[in-house]
Amino acid sequence: MHLLGPWLLLLVSECLAFSDSHKWSFYHPHTVYAWEGACVWISCKYTTPKSEDLENVTVYHNAEYSSVTKSYSGTILYRTTKIGEPPSQQERVRFLGGTKNNCSLSISRAHVNDSGRLGLRMMSKTDRWMEEIHLNVSERPLVPRIRLPPEIRESQEATLTCWLNFTCFGYRTQWQWSLEEEPADPSTSTTATTDLIQSELKFQPQWRHHGKNVTCQLWSDREQRVLSEETVRLDVKHRPKLQITVSPREATVKEGDSVSMTCKVVSSNPEHRTVSWLKDGAPLSVQETPTLTLHPVARNMSGQYSCQASNNLGTSESGKVALEVQYAPEPSTVQILQLPVIEGKTVELMCTSRANPPPTNYTWYHDGKDVPGNTEKTLWIPEVLLSHAGTYSCLAENALGLGQIGPGAELDVQYAPKNVTAVIQNPTPIREGDRVTVSCNYNSSNPRVTRYQWSHRGSWGQQSPGLLVIQKVAWDDKTVTCAACNSWCSWAPPVNLNVHYAPRDVRVLQTNPRPEIHSGHPVVLQCDFSSSRPGEVRFIWKKNGSFLGEGRELSFNSVSPEDAGNYSCSVSNSIGQTASEAWGLQVLYAPRRLRVSMAPGDSVMEGEKAALTCESDANPPVSQYSWFDWNNQNLRHAGRTLRLDPAKVEHSGAYWCRGASRLGVGESPPSTLTVYYSPETIGRRAAVVLGLCLALLILVIFGVKFWRNWKRSQSQQGLQENSSGQSRCGELRDAGASPRRQR
Repeated sequence: MHLLGPWLLLLVSECLAFSDSHKWSFYHPHTVYAWEGACVWISCKYTTPKSEDLENVTVYHNAEYSSVTKSYSGTILYRTTKIGEPPSQQERVRFLGGTKNNCSLSISRAHVNDSGRLGLRMMSKTDRWMEEIHLNVSERPLVPRIRLPPEIRESQEATLTCWLNFTCFGYRTQWQWSLEEEPADPSTSTTATTDLIQSELKFQPQWRHHGKNVTCQLWSDREQRVLSEETVRLDVKHRPKLQITVSPREATVKEGDSVSMTCKVVSSNPEHRTVSWLKDGAPLSVQETPTLTLHPVARNMSGQYSCQASNNLGTSESGKVALEVQYAPEPSTVQILQLPVIEGKTVELMCTSRANPPPTNYTWYHDGKDVPGNTEKTLWIPEVLLSHAGTYSCLAENALGLGQIGPGAELDVQYAPKNVTAVIQNPTPIREGDRVTVSCNYNSSNPRVTRYQWSHRGSWGQQSPGLLVIQKVAWDDKTVTCAACNSWCSWAPPVNLNVHYAPRDVRVLQTNPRPEIHSGHPVVLQCDFSSSRPGEVRFIWKKNGSFLGEGRELSFNSVSPEDAGNYSCSVSNSIGQTASEAWGLQVLYAPRRLRVSMAPGDSVMEGEKAALTCESDANPPVSQYSWFDWNNQNLRHAGRTLRLDPAKVEHSGAYWCRGASRLGVGESPPSTLTVYYSPETIGRRAAVVLGLCLALLILVIFGVKFWRNWKRSQSQQGLQENSSGQSRCGELRDAGASPRRQR
């Protein structure tokens, strides 16, 4: 270890060597270190004058300059005249550089007598230079150095560096770290530069590492041994480390005994100052002393005890010691776990009593009486009854004795209202439209009833709690019920209102209905209704509003057209009467009672309009008509009305019609139409007759005169002309008779 001083001075004094020449410049270690048998690698950089190429290199050992010969003399270790050629492997000293910049050297198998000055005689084309490098080869391997951080603190990462002023890339070595003769667990890293090798150890120191040795070893792979090592002692700064010892050792005492606790500072760096005590994390108001004595011990002294100490780095607390003070049970209390307590449900009661050790036996009481068969902490009632209500208390017992009976707990059993009933306040019977009052009653309830619910449709109101008023009861209101409610609701059985009302839904029905009712068919009508209260009823029939008779059924053995009409029935009971809607009876029959009606009458003037209408009684109505005259001649007119426009005298005569439907045919009797002449026609005809009469009168007058003249002439002629005269009179008679026939 005493050899480390010079080595350290050499390392500190090592610097980069530069020539004083303004032409040549060098960069290399001032001193290179090695040991016997190791190799040496010397990093060297240079520049030549005018950037000329290097032509010759000679390496001297302890060279001396002769001012006489103006040259260097000494042991030549290396010489070359062809820069750039690969070095020979047989040479111990090799020049690793080139014609520019690099002037590195390597020496294999260094010896102690290699120590001294190495001279690099370097020549270029126009200049030359001698550069010196100091080589120090020791008999034993160099000792590494460990560099520690300025301060090492507990649990903070620290980096330790082990280094050695030695470089040889062909000499294989390893670094090994150990902490108190055990391999170090944390991570390590190794680096090498041109003038040294080093290793870093990174770890998180603990307080237990304080005062322990850390060793760095240089290991040779070739020789399989430790070449050298360095050991330093760790100075780990940490807060105080504390430990408590207790007497008695178990820290379990009976109430009234004594207990002692001692706080020991296991380690502290820097030194601790004071020691204080804590109970359940809170400082104790006792003198700051390493030993805490409790006498006599009370039950409230049970808890977690610890001590704390401080130094410049802070305060530390010891592990906790649980002090257990044993005592008999305190007065017991009862806790009801399920609230509220409901009838029919499950409930648990728990007996609570502070004791150490915990109670092992319990005695239960109900209203002061022992509850047999229950020694557990909880009293379980699987189905609560009203008889379970009352005050419950308990007594706890542990290994130190019996406790005391504390205040009891009141078990209040709650239940829904009981025996709920709905009561009708009205006198019976209740009629449709009456005002009905219903009350909701119950026997008992816990808690008290706070509201009521009703089950009733329609319009209603609640005059007061528990009282239902139906303003107008409906005919179909059947039942009503109520519920009395506290936290729960209990429903009463439904009460039947039994409302009386007039018959409902009265209607006329046809038994054995047919698609069509024809004249002669049997027809039965029935008066039907849906309901009636009371059920005793009376039936009344009406046709077109007129009374027909009584009875549920109305029968027609052979219906006729006269039976057609609107039929209705009424059903009545003691409450009232209800009529059905009119039911139309429609009887189908063939055309009948046909007749011919004439408009404007059965006598019309010629030139006016005349309308003959065939009127009939038929269901369905006549769909086809035929017209006939007085000669039964078909007039080929199919309409219901035969129109004559204008009417003529020759239209006078008897007319009849025939009507047909899908059920048959009917004929009317003949009806006579008289068409008389108009005044114009009568005037024209009278003028003609008068003219004829005047003409006839004139002829008569002329005839009489002619006759008289003839008579006179005849008398004047002879009897011989009598025959011829008679003949002419016969012709005159014939001429006078002919015009009368023409009239």
